[in-house]
Amino acid sequence: MERPDATFLRHLADAADRETLPRFRAGVGVDNKLSDAFDPVTEADRAAERAIVSAISARYPDHAILGEEYGASGASDRQWVIDPIDGTRAFISGVPVWGTLIGYCENARAELGIMSQPFTGERYLADGSAAWCEHGGQRKALSVHRTQGLEDATLFTTSPRLFQGDLLERFEALEARARLTRFGTDCYAYCMLAAGHVDLVVEAGLKPYDIVALIPIVEQAGGIITTLSGGRAEGGGDIVAAATPALHAAALEILAG
Repeated sequence: MERPDATFLRHLADAADRETLPRFRAGVGVDNKLSDAFDPVTEADRAAERAIVSAISARYPDHAILGEEYGASGASDRQWVIDPIDGTRAFISGVPVWGTLIGYCENARAELGIMSQPFTGERYLADGSAAWCEHGGQRKALSVHRTQGLEDATLFTTSPRLFQGDLLERFEALEARARLTRFGTDCYAYCMLAAGHVDLVVEAGLKPYDIVALIPIVEQAGGIITTLSGGRAEGGGDIVAAATPALHAAALEILAG
């Protein structure tokens, strides 16, 4: 069976961009998916996922799909994992650090992925090698920075509120060791790690659609991404991404307790 490639990843991202970009900073309505907290979703999320699923189903009708908004369909060892807007809070706030995440797995292992940010015109993709490109532009290879020590590391997480109890204490201990800590960039932080601008990304409580597309981008740029237990990250959970093995080991020593 034909394997998806970078051209098809771009095709899927194009379909999503046509739904998300016109709605960005356009005052779209926001629904809350939870009754006891705020978990926003917009028509941009739903329309983008529908567009991606439609394009996948037309080309690969036998593939399974898991999306944030419409759940799982199909049964196959070839599965697409979709977050139509990772960073919906940023999206509804008009901040361009959200992105569309489209990942492809074979036998539960992430092999291909793309993060599309149509407002800035950037795409970060992995199809055997990791690359950055502007829409329609030339590829530029991505490579992590070879940072070895925590004292030289730039650490990112979306929010310290992701961490609770002992894990919050351990994150704060890691933060105290890092050179610089910044918050709030969702999927963009992992792409900055792959591009050599960020050294560590630590997140808690992720779902598969939050991370699957980003795994091959980080790995194919030379980085490491695992759970706190050191396992594969495709299932989500508490995640550590690092530029180098030494940095990853140092972060895990603090975070895993």
